[in-house]
Amino acid sequence: MILQILTLLGALGMFLYGMNMMSAGLQKAAGNKLRTFLSSMTSNPAKGVLTGLGITAVIQSSSATTVMVVGFVNAGLLTLFQAVGVIMGANIGTTMTAWIISIFGLKMDISVLSIPLMALGFIYSISKKDQHRNIGEFIIGFALLFMGLSFMKESVPDLKSSPEVLSFIQSWTNYGFGSVLIFTLIGTILTLVLQSSSATMALTLVMLSLGWIPFSMAAAMVLGENIGTTITANIAASMANPAAKRAALTHTIFNLFGVIWALSLFTPFTRLIGGIVEAMGLPNPAMNAFEVSSSQGPEATAALYGLSMFHTLFNTINTLLLVWFIPQMVSIVTKLVKEPLKKEDELYKIKFITAGHGANAEIAIEQALKETEHFAHISKRGLDYALSAIKAISEEEFEIYRQKLVKYEEIADRIEREIAGYLSDLPVADLSADTSHRMRSLYKVVGELESLGDSGESIGRILARKNSHDKQFSEQQLRNLELLTAEVARAYDVMIANLQKYNLSGPSAVDISAAENAEARINEVRNRLREEEVYRIEHKTDYLTSVYYLDVVSELEKMGDFIINISQALV
Repeated sequence: MILQILTLLGALGMFLYGMNMMSAGLQKAAGNKLRTFLSSMTSNPAKGVLTGLGITAVIQSSSATTVMVVGFVNAGLLTLFQAVGVIMGANIGTTMTAWIISIFGLKMDISVLSIPLMALGFIYSISKKDQHRNIGEFIIGFALLFMGLSFMKESVPDLKSSPEVLSFIQSWTNYGFGSVLIFTLIGTILTLVLQSSSATMALTLVMLSLGWIPFSMAAAMVLGENIGTTITANIAASMANPAAKRAALTHTIFNLFGVIWALSLFTPFTRLIGGIVEAMGLPNPAMNAFEVSSSQGPEATAALYGLSMFHTLFNTINTLLLVWFIPQMVSIVTKLVKEPLKKEDELYKIKFITAGHGANAEIAIEQALKETEHFAHISKRGLDYALSAIKAISEEEFEIYRQKLVKYEEIADRIEREIAGYLSDLPVADLSADTSHRMRSLYKVVGELESLGDSGESIGRILARKNSHDKQFSEQQLRNLELLTAEVARAYDVMIANLQKYNLSGPSAVDISAAENAEARINEVRNRLREEEVYRIEHKTDYLTSVYYLDVVSELEKMGDFIINISQALV
């Protein structure tokens, strides 16, 4: 018995591992196409539902789709309104797993095909093409999933030979509606533990096909699984921004509402399912006298099809009921999860990568890209303080801005470490070639952004030395520095626009010529200002003031170099 239980746990682990491998392989094979598809096909609730349904049906994991959506909301790539439709569709798409298991996994020994499939997956996995290796991973995951399901079915103890154990389990079914609540709770707890509603569904189907539990209790477990599956998205959003928390909470509200109405109408709903199965020419699984006598007989087929039908109709009806109320749901979760009041310090902390890496490393890159864009906006604010420090009239005013430049340098250091650390934690083996390229670009970009923070602090130090020697820039020098700073600000704008284009459409969208033109203008102004100042030095202007002035000019031009390096890193 102990060996059987250990084998059952191992089979369950193989099932879960196969499902994760299959999902990850397909997500990597899709790469940018999947992310672009999800972002573009959500303009209205109907499209969002169909998108969530389609993606989940393909990758066979509603949890992966939901966590992906939460990550996109966290990164600002999807609005909460768009996300709700996708989450609803994901709930329908996940019912495909039950049908696949019912039709193929438990009715025939599909594990016979698993070994040839693994051979095919291995052939693909040794290909030099990244896309073929990802497809190979998907095929091997598919084979492991059904091999695990086959072992699960074979390793389940034969409780009919142990009537006392079977009667103990079946005694829980004798409390009327109380039993329905008990099995709903069991389904919830199992899904919480396994972190996969598909795995819990597979176990439920096995228990039903072996006659451990009646159809009505299996249906109650399915309702519990729909509650338990919401925890994955809530875990992913626990450290995320308010928008992502709202998306996860919407998923919970959606499923809880569905379970409440399904429990309220439990008896007529299961009878409806029984009638549909009976119309298919099979025994009615909702009848009181219904009992599964053999895992291969028509009763088992009726029970499996009935439970799959219950799962599908439950999620479809729930979506049709609530899809019209998406604006109201968004309003409710917005009121429940409020935006925190932020102090000035909190405005310059990371805001997109706090949700963890989510279901797949491919999705984590989206958050890192958005965080880098946010970093660039923070960096440009430091340039504004540098100009304010240059133009400061009093020592007190200058000291305020110098301290801000010191603070911004520290902020830049911290954000660079956090983004680079986040990227370094990503499993490289789980990245497609395109995403690996993006990750390398991001390392370069965040390094250059950190260098911009260093330049801002350097300008503060140059100005402090100038003030310590009681030197003042002339009106002409101040106008010149303001002119050069304006050119650097324009280069910043081009760089930020290129980051935004890169995040949306990849390297091909980056306007490198605009970045190069901005850099050329900075160099042109720098050269002219330097020549003019050398001329003034020759005509007996204050030499030390000119040195400090040229040092600031040089540091501003160096900022232009860092800025152009960022756009070049993107392409």
